Parts: sequence; C-alpha cells; structure tokens
Amino acid sequence: MITFFIKQGGKMNLPNKITIFRLFLIPIFVALFFIGENGYIWSGIIFIIASFTDFIDGYLARKLNETTNLGAFLDPVADKVLVFSALILLAESGVIPSWSVILIIGRETLINGFRLIAIEKGAVISASYLGKIKTMTQMISLVLLLFAPALYAFEVIGLIIYWIAVIATLISGIEYVYQGRDLFSDRQ
Repeated sequence: MITFFIKQGGKMNLPNKITIFRLFLIPIFVALFFIGENGYIWSGIIFIIASFTDFIDGYLARKLNETTNLGAFLDPVADKVLVFSALILLAESGVIPSWSVILIIGRETLINGFRLIAIEKGAVISASYLGKIKTMTQMISLVLLLFAPALYAFEVIGLIIYWIAVIATLISGIEYVYQGRDLFSDRQ
C-alpha cells in the first residue's frame, strides 16, 4: 500500500515518517496494556505519545508544505487504528461496555464511507464542531481511562467524559448523515 502511494508520486517525507512511527507504536501500546497495573501506565504514556505525533505530523506537513496523498491516507488510518485499539482494550477489560465501542466504531465506519462517496461525487463532508468535540472527548477519556488503575479519580472523570464522547459520537453521526443526505439523491 505504501509502495503504491510512493509510486504514484507520494513522498516519504518527515510528516509521513512520523505517521508511520505512530502506526509502529500501536502494537507496543497494545502489548504494554496486558502487563498489569504498570503496563496500563506505560500503555497510557505510549498512547499520549502516539496521539501527540498526530498533531506533530499534521503541523509539519502544513508548515513545511509537504502534504501528500500518502499522508492524507495514512494519517486518518493511524488515528482510527489507535483509537479503536484503545476502545477495544478498555471494553475487553470491562472498563467500558462493548456496545458503546460498537456504536463508536460503527459511526466512524459509516462516516468514512460517506466521505468516500462524497469525494467520488466531488463533494466534501467537512468536520463539524460537534465532530471535533467528539474527537477531543474521546482522546481525553481514553487517556484518563488508561491511567485509571493507578488513580481511581481518573476512572470516574474518564467515564464521565467518555459518556459525553459517546453522546457526541451519536449526535455528530446523525448530523453527518443529514449533511450528506443529498449524496444519495438522484440529483447528484
């Protein structure tokens, strides 16, 4: 896949290397999660580092004017794999209910499908304000819940923020479907 993008003129620039580094951090994040209480802490640290690389690669791509198709493809994939991994691990360990993870993953999959259809039809479904709140609350809650075994207060606060994220996920998903409803009409 990466070779395909490079052959299509994609560059293996610094922002793309940082995105690939984030992908390599994900199995380390998952492995550390299973070590026990200290593993949760190290796993949380890796999650924070991986999340921070998302900010760094995007910032550098814009600042250095090095945006590429490879980066545009890999960055959201790395983000989703990181978040989905954390959600699945937390559900598997009983911290959050599985149905909420299915809701979040289902919504993300649906909206990504909508975005692909929009691109095919020459339209753009841009991120909404509520979608940005969803992303922010997901990331904050996941960090807090990963550190929860070390400090109970993190679990309480993390769960409150997580449920805000679940509600924002549901409402923003409905908002995106409404925004993209014309993509499926005969007028397009």
